[in-house]
Amino acid sequence: MTSERHGLTPSATVGPYLSIGLDWGDDGRLLVPEGTDGSFWVRGQVLGGDGEAIEDALIEFWQADPQGHFDHPDDPRGVRATAVEGFRGFGRSHTVDPDRRYKILTVRPGPLPAGELDDEDGPLEAPHINVTVFARGMLIHTVTRMYFPGEPLNATDPVLATVPEERRDTLVAREDGEGGYAFDIRLQGNRETVFFQT
Repeated sequence: MTSERHGLTPSATVGPYLSIGLDWGDDGRLLVPEGTDGSFWVRGQVLGGDGEAIEDALIEFWQADPQGHFDHPDDPRGVRATAVEGFRGFGRSHTVDPDRRYKILTVRPGPLPAGELDDEDGPLEAPHINVTVFARGMLIHTVTRMYFPGEPLNATDPVLATVPEERRDTLVAREDGEGGYAFDIRLQGNRETVFFQT
Protein backbone atom coordinates (compact mmCIF):
# COMPACT_ATOMS: atom_id res chain seq x y z
CA MET A 1 0.00 0.00 0.00
CA THR A 2 1.37 3.40 -0.91
CA SER A 3 0.48 6.64 0.76
CA GLU A 4 -0.22 9.84 -1.09
CA ARG A 5 0.85 13.26 0.10
CA HIS A 6 -1.59 16.08 -0.25
CA GLY A 7 -1.10 19.79 0.16
CA LEU A 8 -1.71 21.63 3.38
CA THR A 9 -5.24 22.16 4.52
CA PRO A 10 -6.09 25.81 3.92
CA SER A 11 -6.43 28.07 6.94
CA ALA A 12 -9.96 28.58 8.16
CA THR A 13 -11.35 32.09 8.10
CA VAL A 14 -13.93 33.77 10.27
CA GLY A 15 -17.47 33.12 8.95
CA PRO A 16 -19.80 32.56 7.26
CA TYR A 17 -21.11 30.69 10.31
CA LEU A 18 -21.50 33.95 12.22
CA SER A 19 -25.24 34.27 11.75
CA ILE A 20 -25.66 30.67 12.92
CA GLY A 21 -23.36 30.53 15.94
CA LEU A 22 -23.26 34.07 17.24
CA ASP A 23 -26.66 35.54 16.43
CA TRP A 24 -28.59 36.89 19.42
CA GLY A 25 -31.42 38.21 17.27
CA ASP A 26 -32.61 41.78 17.61
CA ASP A 27 -32.18 41.70 21.40
CA GLY A 28 -28.43 41.47 20.88
CA ARG A 29 -28.48 44.94 19.38
CA LEU A 30 -29.78 46.49 22.58
CA LEU A 31 -27.17 47.45 25.16
CA VAL A 32 -30.04 49.25 26.86
CA PRO A 33 -33.81 48.72 26.60
CA GLU A 34 -35.61 50.77 23.96
CA GLY A 35 -36.92 54.01 25.42
CA THR A 36 -34.04 54.39 27.92
CA ASP A 37 -33.34 58.05 28.70
CA GLY A 38 -30.29 59.27 26.78
CA SER A 39 -30.20 56.23 24.48
CA PHE A 40 -29.21 56.54 20.84
CA TRP A 41 -28.44 54.31 17.85
CA VAL A 42 -24.98 53.78 16.42
CA ARG A 43 -25.19 52.64 12.80
CA GLY A 44 -22.56 51.91 10.21
CA GLN A 45 -21.14 49.68 7.55
CA VAL A 46 -18.06 47.49 7.40
CA LEU A 47 -16.25 48.31 4.17
CA GLY A 48 -13.73 46.19 2.29
CA GLY A 49 -10.68 47.44 0.42
CA ASP A 50 -12.83 48.16 -2.64
CA GLY A 51 -15.07 50.46 -0.60
CA GLU A 52 -18.03 48.09 -0.88
CA ALA A 53 -20.08 47.24 2.21
CA ILE A 54 -19.59 43.69 3.52
CA GLU A 55 -22.89 41.84 3.82
CA ASP A 56 -22.11 39.29 6.53
CA ALA A 57 -19.87 40.95 9.11
CA LEU A 58 -20.56 40.82 12.84
CA ILE A 59 -19.87 43.77 15.14
CA GLU A 60 -19.50 43.51 18.92
CA PHE A 61 -19.75 46.58 21.17
CA TRP A 62 -18.43 46.59 24.72
CA GLN A 63 -18.43 49.66 26.92
CA ALA A 64 -18.58 51.20 30.37
CA ASP A 65 -21.78 52.69 31.76
CA PRO A 66 -22.35 56.48 31.91
CA GLN A 67 -20.42 56.62 35.20
CA GLY A 68 -17.39 54.92 33.63
CA HIS A 69 -17.82 51.61 35.46
CA PHE A 70 -18.20 47.99 34.46
CA ASP A 71 -20.69 45.85 36.39
CA HIS A 72 -18.21 42.98 36.31
CA PRO A 73 -16.07 41.26 38.98
CA ASP A 74 -12.87 41.98 37.00
CA ASP A 75 -13.30 45.74 37.51
CA PRO A 76 -10.73 46.39 40.31
CA ARG A 77 -12.85 49.26 41.63
CA GLY A 78 -15.44 46.69 42.64
CA VAL A 79 -18.75 45.67 41.16
CA ARG A 80 -21.10 48.64 41.06
CA ALA A 81 -24.58 48.31 39.71
CA THR A 82 -25.26 50.87 37.03
CA ALA A 83 -27.82 53.64 37.40
CA VAL A 84 -29.17 52.76 33.92
CA GLU A 85 -31.82 50.08 34.35
CA GLY A 86 -31.26 47.17 31.98
CA PHE A 87 -27.79 48.31 30.84
CA ARG A 88 -25.81 45.32 29.51
CA GLY A 89 -22.69 47.00 28.22
CA PHE A 90 -22.23 44.36 25.51
CA GLY A 91 -24.08 43.69 22.28
CA ARG A 92 -23.81 42.27 18.78
CA SER A 93 -25.15 43.22 15.38
CA HIS A 94 -24.81 41.80 11.89
CA THR A 95 -24.53 43.71 8.64
CA VAL A 96 -27.19 41.62 6.96
CA ASP A 97 -29.96 44.18 6.58
CA PRO A 98 -30.72 45.45 3.03
CA ASP A 99 -28.28 48.35 3.42
CA ARG A 100 -25.55 46.08 4.88
CA ARG A 101 -25.53 48.16 8.04
CA TYR A 102 -25.15 47.22 11.67
CA LYS A 103 -26.96 49.04 14.45
CA ILE A 104 -26.61 49.12 18.22
CA LEU A 105 -28.79 50.97 20.77
CA THR A 106 -26.75 52.27 23.68
CA VAL A 107 -25.99 55.19 26.00
CA ARG A 108 -22.89 57.34 26.15
CA PRO A 109 -20.17 55.75 28.29
CA GLY A 110 -18.36 57.74 30.93
CA PRO A 111 -14.61 58.40 30.92
CA LEU A 112 -12.31 55.70 32.31
CA PRO A 113 -9.13 55.99 34.33
CA ALA A 114 -6.14 55.65 32.00
CA GLY A 115 -3.84 52.77 32.90
CA GLU A 116 -5.02 50.93 35.99
CA LEU A 117 -8.79 51.10 36.45
CA ASP A 118 -8.42 51.52 40.22
CA ASP A 119 -6.40 54.77 39.78
CA GLU A 120 -9.35 57.16 39.74
CA ASP A 121 -7.17 60.21 40.50
CA GLY A 122 -4.96 59.83 37.42
CA PRO A 123 -5.50 60.86 33.80
CA LEU A 124 -8.69 59.85 32.02
CA GLU A 125 -9.47 58.10 28.77
CA ALA A 126 -12.15 59.82 26.73
CA PRO A 127 -15.57 58.15 26.57
CA HIS A 128 -15.36 55.43 23.94
CA ILE A 129 -16.86 52.13 22.84
CA ASN A 130 -14.69 49.08 22.17
CA VAL A 131 -15.58 47.53 18.81
CA THR A 132 -14.68 44.04 17.59
CA VAL A 133 -15.18 43.10 13.94
CA PHE A 134 -15.63 39.58 12.58
CA ALA A 135 -16.02 38.97 8.85
CA ARG A 136 -15.63 36.29 6.22
CA GLY A 137 -12.12 36.14 4.82
CA MET A 138 -10.47 37.31 8.04
CA LEU A 139 -8.23 34.87 9.90
CA ILE A 140 -8.73 36.72 13.17
CA HIS A 141 -11.08 39.41 14.39
CA THR A 142 -10.00 43.04 14.54
CA VAL A 143 -10.44 45.44 17.46
CA THR A 144 -10.88 49.19 17.33
CA ARG A 145 -12.55 51.99 19.29
CA MET A 146 -15.29 54.47 18.57
CA TYR A 147 -14.85 57.92 20.10
CA PHE A 148 -17.44 60.71 20.17
CA PRO A 149 -17.15 63.94 18.16
CA GLY A 150 -16.68 67.16 20.11
CA GLU A 151 -15.53 65.34 23.28
CA PRO A 152 -12.94 67.55 25.10
CA LEU A 153 -11.13 64.51 26.55
CA ASN A 154 -10.30 63.30 23.02
CA ALA A 155 -7.45 65.85 23.01
CA THR A 156 -5.73 64.21 25.99
CA ASP A 157 -6.79 60.57 25.57
CA PRO A 158 -3.60 58.48 25.94
CA VAL A 159 -4.73 55.86 23.39
CA LEU A 160 -5.66 58.42 20.73
CA ALA A 161 -2.28 60.08 21.37
CA THR A 162 -0.55 56.91 20.10
CA VAL A 163 -2.35 57.18 16.74
CA PRO A 164 -0.86 59.41 14.01
CA GLU A 165 -2.84 62.65 13.99
CA GLU A 166 -3.91 62.28 10.36
CA ARG A 167 -5.56 58.90 11.16
CA ARG A 168 -7.33 59.73 14.44
CA ASP A 169 -10.53 60.72 12.70
CA THR A 170 -11.00 57.09 11.59
CA LEU A 171 -11.82 56.40 15.26
CA VAL A 172 -14.28 59.27 15.74
CA ALA A 173 -17.97 58.76 14.92
CA ARG A 174 -20.02 61.48 13.32
CA GLU A 175 -23.46 62.71 14.29
CA ASP A 176 -26.12 61.23 12.03
CA GLY A 177 -28.68 64.05 12.26
CA GLU A 178 -31.17 61.76 14.04
CA GLY A 179 -29.78 61.99 17.55
CA GLY A 180 -27.39 59.08 17.03
CA TYR A 181 -24.02 58.40 15.47
CA ALA A 182 -22.62 56.92 12.28
CA PHE A 183 -19.44 54.87 12.49
CA ASP A 184 -18.19 53.10 9.37
CA ILE A 185 -15.31 50.66 9.67
CA ARG A 186 -12.88 50.32 6.76
CA LEU A 187 -10.96 47.05 6.91
CA GLN A 188 -8.27 48.10 4.44
CA GLY A 189 -7.46 50.52 1.68
CA ASN A 190 -7.94 54.27 1.59
CA ARG A 191 -8.91 55.68 5.03
CA GLU A 192 -8.48 52.29 6.74
CA THR A 193 -9.75 52.33 10.31
CA VAL A 194 -7.03 52.15 12.97
CA PHE A 195 -7.02 48.74 14.65
CA PHE A 196 -5.31 47.74 17.91
CA GLN A 197 -3.41 44.65 18.97
CA THR A 198 -5.25 42.55 21.56
